[in-house]
Amino acid sequence: MALKSTVVKAELQISDMDRHYYGTHGLTLAQHPSETDERLMVRVLAFALFADDRLEFGKGLSNDEEPDLWRKDYTGLIEQWIDLGQPDESRIRKACGRANEVIVVNYGGRAADLWWDKNGALLARHRNLTVLDIAPDAVDAITALMVRSMRFSVMIQDGEMQWLTDDQVVAIAPTIRQAGLARAA
Repeated sequence: MALKSTVVKAELQISDMDRHYYGTHGLTLAQHPSETDERLMVRVLAFALFADDRLEFGKGLSNDEEPDLWRKDYTGLIEQWIDLGQPDESRIRKACGRANEVIVVNYGGRAADLWWDKNGALLARHRNLTVLDIAPDAVDAITALMVRSMRFSVMIQDGEMQWLTDDQVVAIAPTIRQAGLARAA
């Protein structure tokens, strides 16, 4: 018998002073049985970092042709492609050809460093690629907050996030390994 996904709900109240974006998003996430709690929470973190009314979750683990998150324009062209973890270089190359902007939200500590050591030189040629690292302690801290129904306020200013619950604050400072330039549409 196949295992079923776990449904997790998150309400995010986002105040992004860097992009002048303010909004509340009710997210319903299907956590695949093979998806770790850490990866699910990094998906929520990536949504908060790049929040937009058109940003949506892809099929992720169940479909290699879609990213973890993406934003399309009203004609269906991919404006933003966001993958998590350490995707294969060929997947990133393909995404860079399909989307105006590709973002990899890398997490995993030493595994992230090894992935970058192996792929960094090849990835540097993609001008529309941004690679961000999330520190393992930040991932652990937000994962500790995970429950089936969550509510967070997220404040972003000067590239740093404050992840707030009723009684806790987690500071997250993504590190930029590579800053890409979005291509003109």
